[in-house]
Amino acid sequence: WIAMQSGPDPASLLQPVPWLLWLAVTAWIAGFDLLYACQDTEFDRAAGLHSVPARFGNAAALRLARVNHMVTVALLAATALLAGLGWPFWLGLAAIAVLLIYEHSLVRPDDLSRLDVAFFNVNGYVSVIAFVAVLAAVLIPS
Repeated sequence: WIAMQSGPDPASLLQPVPWLLWLAVTAWIAGFDLLYACQDTEFDRAAGLHSVPARFGNAAALRLARVNHMVTVALLAATALLAGLGWPFWLGLAAIAVLLIYEHSLVRPDDLSRLDVAFFNVNGYVSVIAFVAVLAAVLIPS
């Protein structure tokens, strides 16, 4: 956020944009962390750990991950509106939404065999697309 503001400006932290962006990233991370935690459900139960999948089951954890990722897309859209980001960001956000839907199509409560693809590959693409979308929106006039 400081880089986008051309230097440190404490007053800029009072604006809603950095907070919406922070919440969006937090929801995204929480969502993919819930996906990844599903592989440790049995271990967590045996060790007495109270992870979401261990306590509520993989199906509930995957539903909560989907909710987190829907919130991510909504918060990124709100961030874009308030920051005045143009079509390059919206194109990137559409790609991110499609990738998150794809990510959730790869993982089932009873079949975590494609979890590595969902967690590592898809989230890697999401992060690169988010960066390129913001960069393009800043550099290309709408």
